[in-house]
Amino acid sequence: MDTPVLVHPFPPLYDAESEVLILGSFPSVVSREQSFYYANPSNRFWRVLEGVFEVKITDRTSFCLKHHIALWDVIESCTIEGSSDSRIRNVRVNDFTGLLAETKIRHIFTTGALASRLFIRHTALETAYTPLPSTSAANARMREADLVKAYMIIREVLNHEES
Repeated sequence: MDTPVLVHPFPPLYDAESEVLILGSFPSVVSREQSFYYANPSNRFWRVLEGVFEVKITDRTSFCLKHHIALWDVIESCTIEGSSDSRIRNVRVNDFTGLLAETKIRHIFTTGALASRLFIRHTALETAYTPLPSTSAANARMREADLVKAYMIIREVLNHEES
């Protein structure tokens, strides 16, 4: 039986004041079910951002918009079985030009090897870019503290002052 093509099921999170864009590869099964980014509790993304910004995140959308963070994924559509990036095939990438035109985004980050590879291969943007390690539980070799250190560049780019 052929695996059906899945189209990214929910829109990017951003507003006109967004300054950085964080791109994953494609939503996990849990994220697709909950229609939100990094929704699987085993994914350390939100805990890492809590460490980076030294806050408790209670409302993920409000947090992102307050800190001028936009979220989206590199992949617009693909075939995938389950949630693993290694099971992704038949990729079509998103067009980021519209989002960039509607925002103040000046730096793009990718989370994980596949998102980074696809972004580099399929885009030719002049926006500053930094690849970051995956926060997925599948990236068990990286401790959460090491992820916080790696993701600290987001805060540095945003030039947030200590609260």
